[in-house]
Amino acid sequence: MLLLTTVGRKSGLARTTPLLYMPDGPRFIVVASNGGRDERPAWLLNLSANPDAELQVGSRIIAVTAEVLDAEARTKMWPRLAEQYKGWKHYETLTDRDLKVVAFTPAPNR
Repeated sequence: MLLLTTVGRKSGLARTTPLLYMPDGPRFIVVASNGGRDERPAWLLNLSANPDAELQVGSRIIAVTAEVLDAEARTKMWPRLAEQYKGWKHYETLTDRDLKVVAFTPAPNR
């Protein structure tokens, strides 16, 4: 688990969300599943407005930049994600929306 802190796109306030993640080299990969609900998670909408965020992994606090993976990169990443947590594959069956995959890369200049 990690804690993702984004800036609310409407409120401007810090919002923190616990998420499952998969390490990928220096990146942290998460799935915007929202438990299979039809609505996108608020944290993804916040990142659309401002991709700069903060992660807490264990006791480490890391400034990151978020990137939604394109279809090709998502397709390559999905088997690893589905193997790590079977729930993500199930969540796909609960909604018609595409479950976005987000890569968080440590930001060296922040």
